[in-house]
Amino acid sequence: MTRQEIAKSISRHTLVWVLGSFIVVPLLYAVLAGLKTTGALTTNPIGLPDEWMFSNYTGILASGSFWRQIGNSVLIAVATTLITVAVSAMAAFAFARYAFRGRELFFTAFAAGLMFPPAVAVLPLFVLLRQFGLLNNPLGVILPQAAFALPITIIILRSFFRTIPAELEEAAIMDGCSRFGFFWRILLPMARPAIGTVSVLAIVTSWNNFFLPLLVLANEKWHTIPVGIQQYQGQYSTDYALVMAYIVLAMIPALLFYAVAERQLIGGLTAGATKG
Repeated sequence: MTRQEIAKSISRHTLVWVLGSFIVVPLLYAVLAGLKTTGALTTNPIGLPDEWMFSNYTGILASGSFWRQIGNSVLIAVATTLITVAVSAMAAFAFARYAFRGRELFFTAFAAGLMFPPAVAVLPLFVLLRQFGLLNNPLGVILPQAAFALPITIIILRSFFRTIPAELEEAAIMDGCSRFGFFWRILLPMARPAIGTVSVLAIVTSWNNFFLPLLVLANEKWHTIPVGIQQYQGQYSTDYALVMAYIVLAMIPALLFYAVAERQLIGGLTAGATKG
């Protein structure tokens, strides 16, 4: 390697380490803060704990409300993802493989949904959910989340479906396969990377959603983990160490999921980019 190449390599690695430190250091600080008493956290916020308070973590793990919030978040995220992917896959198939009047207009209408944040629709959405009796019901969160996730999911899947050669569909139809059969048996298995990508995006978005569950789910038994963090912080507002421990434990499922799904997410986006 030449000196110029070595310098570039060093600069790239240095940049990666610097950017990584902005993520890792706050996480380590939060973990250590949860192992201190509030007094120790106030007097010595940076140093190691004088007394390791593992009881902060074990007490939360022994709490039924914490696991109930985790279960609610998992239920809502999985249901949202299933509805989003099922509806988006069929819509994207129609937009990608069928030629009909107004196709681009309908697709543009879906894509325009990306410009409107969910907060804009809070008041009419709340009134609509109340009329349908979906307040304090997980469906009141699942259905709107799926609706708001449709635009980006349809865009990604449509782009991927359009890369599938038309000759493949024609050959399948000549062999006696119906349109839906081609969609179900051939197209969906081939689109597994794209489906994995949009599934990861839908799950992560649902898991991190705070405002909609706070608005719809007033009953404590349906609280999700982001709402639970807010409630816990209000309950133990003066016990900073305990709140930090709760936040760390609440982050672990999302971090584990992303660690497992990272390759699928990046691989799906890369496949879509190279084929689009």
